[in-house]
Amino acid sequence: MGVHDKGNSSKMSRGFAILGALLFVSALSAMESTTHQIPRIDVRITVDGVLDEAVWDDAWSITLDYEVRPGENTPPLAATEVMVYHDQSRLYIGFRSQDPEPSAIRAHLSDRDNFGPDDAIGIVLDTFNDERRNYLFMVNPMGVQLDTIETMDGNTPWDGIWASSATITDWGWSAELEIPFSTLRFQRSDGPQVWGFDAIRMYPRNLSHQMGSFPRDRSNNCYRCQAHKIEGFAGVSPGRNLEIVPTLTASRTDTRDELPDGPLEAGDPEIELGATIRWGFTPNLTVSAALNPDFSQIEADALQLSVNRPFAIFFPELRPFFMEGADFFNTTMAAVYTRMMRDPAWGLKLTGKEGDHTVGAYVVKDDVTNIIIPGSESSDFTSLDQGNTSTVLRYRYDVGRHFTLGGLLTNRDGEGYLNRVAGIDGDIRLSPRDRIIAQVLNSKTRYPDEVVEDFEQPGGDFEDWAAEVIYTHDTRTWEWWAIYSDIGTDFRADLGFMPWVNRIIYEAGLGYTWNATETSWYSRLNLKSKIAHVVDQTGFLLFHEDVVQFTVEGPLQSHSVIRPSRVREGYNGQIFDFNRLRLHVCGKPNGHSQLWINLEGGGKVDYANTRPGDFINFDGGFWYRFGRHFYMEPKYTRERMEVDEGWLYTTSIGQLQTSWQFNPRCFIRAIIQYVDNQFNPELYSDGRDPEDRRLFAQFLFSYKLNPRTVLFVGYSDNSAATQDYGFTQTDRTIFAKVGYAWVL
Repeated sequence: MGVHDKGNSSKMSRGFAILGALLFVSALSAMESTTHQIPRIDVRITVDGVLDEAVWDDAWSITLDYEVRPGENTPPLAATEVMVYHDQSRLYIGFRSQDPEPSAIRAHLSDRDNFGPDDAIGIVLDTFNDERRNYLFMVNPMGVQLDTIETMDGNTPWDGIWASSATITDWGWSAELEIPFSTLRFQRSDGPQVWGFDAIRMYPRNLSHQMGSFPRDRSNNCYRCQAHKIEGFAGVSPGRNLEIVPTLTASRTDTRDELPDGPLEAGDPEIELGATIRWGFTPNLTVSAALNPDFSQIEADALQLSVNRPFAIFFPELRPFFMEGADFFNTTMAAVYTRMMRDPAWGLKLTGKEGDHTVGAYVVKDDVTNIIIPGSESSDFTSLDQGNTSTVLRYRYDVGRHFTLGGLLTNRDGEGYLNRVAGIDGDIRLSPRDRIIAQVLNSKTRYPDEVVEDFEQPGGDFEDWAAEVIYTHDTRTWEWWAIYSDIGTDFRADLGFMPWVNRIIYEAGLGYTWNATETSWYSRLNLKSKIAHVVDQTGFLLFHEDVVQFTVEGPLQSHSVIRPSRVREGYNGQIFDFNRLRLHVCGKPNGHSQLWINLEGGGKVDYANTRPGDFINFDGGFWYRFGRHFYMEPKYTRERMEVDEGWLYTTSIGQLQTSWQFNPRCFIRAIIQYVDNQFNPELYSDGRDPEDRRLFAQFLFSYKLNPRTVLFVGYSDNSAATQDYGFTQTDRTIFAKVGYAWVL
């Protein structure tokens, strides 16, 4: 056994023992519930939000009789009626939302998926009735859409093509939704189908109230298991279910290679044609192909502090091709992170579900190879100017209602380079309150010679294991959890986001919640405590934290947290002891604004020089909506650190975003981001400059007929400054993109 294989057998045995234990746990029987019949009526409405068509009288209707947050199945503050029917190719939903004070309705124009804490209505559709995953469609009183995929582990961004409209009246507001079956994935069946269903209403006033169509048991960790069951949809069809989206992207970038006095050299115009084809060849399986695809993103990443951060920073995925079906590839360990694919030339993807079998697969040809070099105390990064082929295969099998067994394979190979990860995972609900998630992965890696030499990585082929198991217990008042994770020294997941390896993690926590009563001044109180202990494979302490956290949710939709902690951290062979305190306060004083402040301070390691110091971090901001159309959001982050010898650094980020929303489809936006890093060079041994400043600006015009029929025109530039010269423009770009979705 070689040096890189040491301990592999024991890790593999522990991991398979964990999963083997799960396989012997019996699944619980699903609770039976009443099934509601959804009528088929072959009448297509005009989606205008008025609900004046006679067909709504024949639809199935239900009322939202329960406030589920913060009230616990208490009577709602306002009445809501929901009506549902379908025809051969569409689902129709109508809402009548009564309001005792219509002038207090919170409604603003915004880009889709971004209407914030407005009034809203929505529907939840578990189209496979597997109680594991659902679509969520929401609309605010201005007709702005929000859609996403929800799982037990959170939300996954997703954009569907559907129609909606809303109207504010003197009695409240109403809305109509038309959802084509081509937008949904559902069971392949000629007969009737049973779907999980809920309807919700968000009613933000002094508190943020949520209403639902059925009472919620907060001691049941399966929300979808409690939902209504609706039946119908026999013989419905998504049609040809073919979507063709050609795109044209044009840009020109001018750059200044020598700062500050070099010329700003004009770049060559770049024009790129692309096409994406999406075909639902069955109601439950979809294949997507992209040739010279539109992988461009027009959203500016939210800036994050990078000074004195030893590990790579995570940025969310924003590119449409990778967002489609992204939840199929999620696992407890982040073994799939699509932003590692930087400059794809083409891509092919398959996602869907057949009975108890869920599948997801994609192959992408990437012209650039980005690699995170992970470690136990820090990570590094390199980019190879060579292409690779990236493949991800994901499979899940549902065992009854409460147990899922899965497998994952990722493979990326190029010239002199290989990274392959394979493993299995399990997710079981032991009871309505208890859940266990586990995963075991094995990796095999071969780096090019330059990576081996520059980053002191193992030569030739090397492999290692990673395993993780998580147990959670949740009731309406009590929660506790335990986590065990073991990541080998030579484990690599180059298509994922796992910047730390050579770690064994132990964590346990306990919490208690006080739920509000009718006379409570608060809406929720929570007290929890956690112990986390991290060592490397030799037993050297990397991190230990003892935490107490108290959370208050109350009037003005406020949320406040106080979090004292005691930390021991090991770095570069030394052990440091710190006390820290974190404070968080946010609130929405009215329907047009929100503000927040985060403060954190205490001891911290100066990683560049391996010594202790003290830091204070401030993060704050607010947004304000002037009328229906104008939005402004300034925010600011600042961190200062001192060591025994004196002041070490101050780093800050400021951002201002403003936009004017003409209607739900069209807006103009301006973003300015400012970064200012100030250092004391006398206290650093790496010869860094005392000052580094950057300025980014972007202006964008956006028109979206739907998420894929779009027009973008924009301008962006970057400037830099140091102690030797003031702000000098380093580059500027003008760009335009047009895409049109043919839905057949």
